[in-house]
Amino acid sequence: MEFIGLFTGITIISVILFIIGISLIILEMFTTFGFSGFLGVLGIITLIVNIFITANTIREGIMLTAIFFVIVVILLAVFMTLMSSGRLPQRLVLHSTEAGFSGTEDMQYLLGKTGTVVNICRPVGNVDFDGVKLDVTTRGDFIEKGTTVEVIEVEGNRIVVRSV
Repeated sequence: MEFIGLFTGITIISVILFIIGISLIILEMFTTFGFSGFLGVLGIITLIVNIFITANTIREGIMLTAIFFVIVVILLAVFMTLMSSGRLPQRLVLHSTEAGFSGTEDMQYLLGKTGTVVNICRPVGNVDFDGVKLDVTTRGDFIEKGTTVEVIEVEGNRIVVRSV
C-alpha cells in the first residue's frame, strides 16, 4: 500500500469543504433544530464528498473513506468508554441542577381540591385548578370536558382525580 502522493489533490475547494464539514459537525454538537442529527449527517456527507474530490482515483477515495470511518468508530468507542466509566472531562458533565424543572414539587396541597376538566380524561387529561392547568389521571374512568373533578390522590407529580 503506497501513501506517497496520497494528498496531492488538495485544493482550496477541498480545504473549504473540510472546514464546512467539520463546522457542521461541531454545530450539531451544540444545537438542535428539531431533526436531531441533520447538521451532523450533512457534515459527514460534506467530508465524504471532499474525500472523493481530493482523491486521485476512485480506489483511493474508497480507501480514504474507509480510513475516515475507522477513525470515527475508534473515536466513538473511546468517547463511549470514557462516558460509561465516568471519566469524561469535567467541562462536559452537568454538575448543577438549580436552573430547570426538577419535577419534585410537593403537590399534596391539591388533595381535595376541585377543578374543571379542560379536555377529555381518557383516563389522562388536563384539569384547570383556579387558572392553573395540570396533567391528571383517573382510575380508568373517562371524564368529559367541562366536568368538575376532585383530587383524590397525589403521588409525586401524579395527580389522580374523580368526578364529583
